[in-house]
Amino acid sequence: MYEPRRGWSRANLEAGHGRRPVEGFARAYPELRSTPYDRATLDLDAVLDGADVVLVHEWNEPALVRRIGLHRRDGGRYRLLFHDTHHRAVTDERSMAAYDLAHYDGALAFGDVIRDLYRSKGWTREAWTWHEAADVRRFHPRPEVARTGDLVWIGNWGDDERVAELDEFLLGPVRDLGLKALVHGVRYPDPALDRLSGAGIEYGGWIANYKVPLVFARHRVTVHLPHRPHVEALRGVPTIRTFEALACGIPLVSAPWHDTEGLFTPGRDFLVANDGTAMRQHLHDVLGDREFADSLAQHGLATVLARHTCAHRVDELFAILAQLDPGDSSISAGRLVA
Repeated sequence: MYEPRRGWSRANLEAGHGRRPVEGFARAYPELRSTPYDRATLDLDAVLDGADVVLVHEWNEPALVRRIGLHRRDGGRYRLLFHDTHHRAVTDERSMAAYDLAHYDGALAFGDVIRDLYRSKGWTREAWTWHEAADVRRFHPRPEVARTGDLVWIGNWGDDERVAELDEFLLGPVRDLGLKALVHGVRYPDPALDRLSGAGIEYGGWIANYKVPLVFARHRVTVHLPHRPHVEALRGVPTIRTFEALACGIPLVSAPWHDTEGLFTPGRDFLVANDGTAMRQHLHDVLGDREFADSLAQHGLATVLARHTCAHRVDELFAILAQLDPGDSSISAGRLVA
């Protein structure tokens, strides 16, 4: 894995929290290592030498995306795939159209809507759906942990893009039911913090993702509050937090979201609240009926374990590669560069 030296995410993380989160990540994921690079001196011949598969994420700069494509055109002996895990293909089509993917074998999209756009717009030769998933080595139930809170939500406030949804499906129900609730996330301005405080919700600030399973274990229910693009334009595309929450065996109640791709069974894996009144009722039922809550959590966990782990996605990736190279069984032992 290669990441730009002093990239936006790492730079902002260290500016706000120092080196401890990066060091904690290294301890939590000892098998993962990334190599920092400088854009001006990146030697693609050296980096890609011997690679069988190269994945290029959509947050890379268009110039680098194009450069890697040209490297493939000029003799690169590897399969080259673009990886899109964002809604910009729908909400900012112009920026996505700026990527030159002429020499890529195709795109991996995190939902059918995005995949179909790549096909209809002719952005790549081919596109496949490659959903997000749960790393069940880290995201799994922790029955030994005592539950000390009622509800937890992990998500960012953003740019006031879903204030109405947060009021209706989180703040109002927590306040009216008198729940002991905790919120983790970033980009909460002072007015947002005031709203949380007014609803009796504790704000826990930013949290490292590898610590999330423990937080889930300490609470009795969580909620899924999708961004508006996921509701309106990305039907069928859940956020990764849905997979991770269900993998941890915590009951989940979702604001309106249409599982058009049939990833889950709403009503059995999780509950869907079409409005604030339904959210209050669902939360009341889950928190008041331990047997019902356990059955919901167990069904959601079973669905993730059967269909939505990172291991499943690895198998899906190899199946895609097999389509590109029929009869070649050596790819599974090869080298992948991301």
